[in-house]
Amino acid sequence: MLSTLALTQSDLTLLMFIAFAAGLVRGFSGFALSAMVMASAIAILPPEALIPICWWLEMTASALMMRGGWKDADRGVAIGLVVGSTIGVPFGLALTQAVSVETSKIIALCILLILATSQLAKIRLRFLATRPGLYGSGFMAGLATGLAAVGGMVVALYVLAREAPARQMRGSLVLFLFVSSLTSLITLLWFGVMDWTATARGLILAPAVALGVLLGQRLFTPKLEPFYKPFCLVLLIALAGLSLIRTVT
Repeated sequence: MLSTLALTQSDLTLLMFIAFAAGLVRGFSGFALSAMVMASAIAILPPEALIPICWWLEMTASALMMRGGWKDADRGVAIGLVVGSTIGVPFGLALTQAVSVETSKIIALCILLILATSQLAKIRLRFLATRPGLYGSGFMAGLATGLAAVGGMVVALYVLAREAPARQMRGSLVLFLFVSSLTSLITLLWFGVMDWTATARGLILAPAVALGVLLGQRLFTPKLEPFYKPFCLVLLIALAGLSLIRTVT
């Protein structure tokens, strides 16, 4: 099995632990699975190998969370973000020819840090909660995905700015990630990134993610819902900060 996965036993064990922890956070927050895996597993596998693995892990999490996500989500918001993101991705990919990936990622992460910190400080970002802000945020998320692969965090920031109930915010993120994962599969297949090795790795790590998601969902209780938004904002700041450090060092 290890030869099929092209991994050592210690690497596989560590990846399973990372997948479980990322699933736990995804089960509670509704997002951040791929960001955590990319930030934590980069010492084991390069980003281009982790991206298709993350697709399988995201789909595993979405399959477990989709029922509640569909029921709780603001579907108009989620679909609007998907539309904007789908349009933005090609522009982001085109811009990579003019702007270095490192520079664009630093800019995107700095903006995320500033906006997330502003929300945590309870500074109202009213422009994010408007109709133009919906499609604009989706477009910017797609742009950020094409440029620096941080589009999911842009979407999370938008959803958290809407002052909606925690359950609705979480459901909207779950629905967005499910639909956008379906569209991203086309891109992965088109560029030949989704191969048999990546599929085998994703499937072997899926149970660890599933266990984490199930436990994380149990933590999302009415008692803890008031802490949902600050937790997610702190999580965004931590992930963006860690990614920024890795990018500049």
